[in-house]
Amino acid sequence: MSKLHFTTKHANEATVQRNWYVVDGTNQTVGRISSKIAAVLRGKNKAYYTPHVDCGDYIVVINCEKMVFTGNKFEDKQYINYSGYPGGKKEESAISLIKRRPEAVIERAVKGMLPKNRLGRKMFGKLFVYAGDKHPHTAQQPKELKF
Repeated sequence: MSKLHFTTKHANEATVQRNWYVVDGTNQTVGRISSKIAAVLRGKNKAYYTPHVDCGDYIVVINCEKMVFTGNKFEDKQYINYSGYPGGKKEESAISLIKRRPEAVIERAVKGMLPKNRLGRKMFGKLFVYAGDKHPHTAQQPKELKF
């Protein structure tokens, strides 16, 4: 009786198939949709997911200014930046950040869910967030992604 040898197929840059998806953020919860976007950016929705290879798809998020927070986070949540210098701490509430730069809310949420290394930065580069319902990626023919 002969032994059968099964080998795991690992993805690489040549075998990865990348798609474009568009996500509508209207009335979506920020944290819930961010975790799903992060999984698609990593490629965890694919059968050939490989942790050390960028297997993910491109994501275009539209209407990010219409996203919602659960509970009292809209008033209470603070986004903190620290320059590294004494007295260099800056805080901004979710309300003012959404008014000033609505793309930053979803970008920061997704970035925190990706790996903190070169591969994570490459994955984050495939995320495009826009405040309105218009985006310049129509030539890529993105499919709508429903969660």
